[in-house]
Amino acid sequence: MPGSVKSMGVLTVGTLVVISAYTVALGSNGWLWFGWIVLGLVTVGLAASRSR
Repeated sequence: MPGSVKSMGVLTVGTLVVISAYTVALGSNGWLWFGWIVLGLVTVGLAASRSR
């Protein structure tokens, strides 16, 4: 796995942790979760394109 894909994976997981903490502390925000899903899809797409 190239470095850029690993970096995106770390960013995606880190963002998940931050959004989860935000949700627990202040309540849910749909836009944050939507943004995280988009980031996750971009990460998966990048990993799929680099594995070929």
